[in-house]
Amino acid sequence: MDKFLGFLERSTEKHLTKRRRIKLYEKSQKRTVLSEIKGWIDALVFAIFWVIIINQYLFQLFVIPSPSMVDTLNVGDRVIVNKDSYGVELYPAGTKVFTDARRVQRDQIITFYNPEYDSKGPLFDILSQVVYMGTLTLVNIDRNDDGTPAERLYVKRAVGMPGDVVNFSEGDAYIELSGTDGFIAESDFRKASSLVDGPSRSVDKANYPGLRAAGRLTAYQEAGLSGRVPLHTVAEYQTIMGTENDWVFDRYELEKARTDARASFDPSDMSLRSDRAHYDNGIYVPEDHVLPLGDNRDNSHDGRYFGPVAESRINGRVVGRFWPLSAVSSLADNI
Repeated sequence: MDKFLGFLERSTEKHLTKRRRIKLYEKSQKRTVLSEIKGWIDALVFAIFWVIIINQYLFQLFVIPSPSMVDTLNVGDRVIVNKDSYGVELYPAGTKVFTDARRVQRDQIITFYNPEYDSKGPLFDILSQVVYMGTLTLVNIDRNDDGTPAERLYVKRAVGMPGDVVNFSEGDAYIELSGTDGFIAESDFRKASSLVDGPSRSVDKANYPGLRAAGRLTAYQEAGLSGRVPLHTVAEYQTIMGTENDWVFDRYELEKARTDARASFDPSDMSLRSDRAHYDNGIYVPEDHVLPLGDNRDNSHDGRYFGPVAESRINGRVVGRFWPLSAVSSLADNI
């Protein structure tokens, strides 16, 4: 890395020296409108080039696009991502080098490439990233079909590490650490390890029977068995109708109840049994992977849904927030 930085320094000095000679020559010549325009264009291209270089290899600015990290990070916050934390990415979303001694540590806040991103082709992917970085995150030409900005990068917290198994019950995570044979509640593990307080929750525990009932009702409807729904399931579902937080729900718990019900309808369906086992057994984190989860646990699309993320797909580490000014802070020690 030192050799690479030295190369950048020498290249910059050489370019600046050449530009100075050109400027001195231009001062001795008669200045025209065209020469002024060319000078400004040259300066702008030079600035954008080095902004892209810095964003790609050293630090990248990133705008928080969703509420998945509330209360740690809010929608619209602008943060600084250290691109050198886990190796050097040769080009946007490309191969990483110098990664052996630069591994993700538990509970660090990371940015990584969206595993469910619908690529528009390698050339467009690189171009959109260059434009995004070159404009200091102000211009995003990568759009979804409905015109909204595509989320090429996610920001989450690295909760599960290689060898861990993470299970979820009523929105709470339970971790079986690598080399152990029992689960520990995430909250207890955080206290014992002196980590930050942990995820914020929105769903009232009293709402979980109703949420599970909603999942079972969905399963009955999908199986064409609406007329056979047990009365107690309907009664439990009605307990969450019209509540203050009926718009906030634990989608993972609902899907878990739905999958369990579908598997019980037809025990011979191996696919449904496999889906249920996924929820029962938890998520295993393979070697060279991490399980990223949002701090706003009840409103986060994260590793519970798309699984562990390879370290090679991790873009960098969030080390600070610079906007809004009232919330400027270091996040490097937020682990």
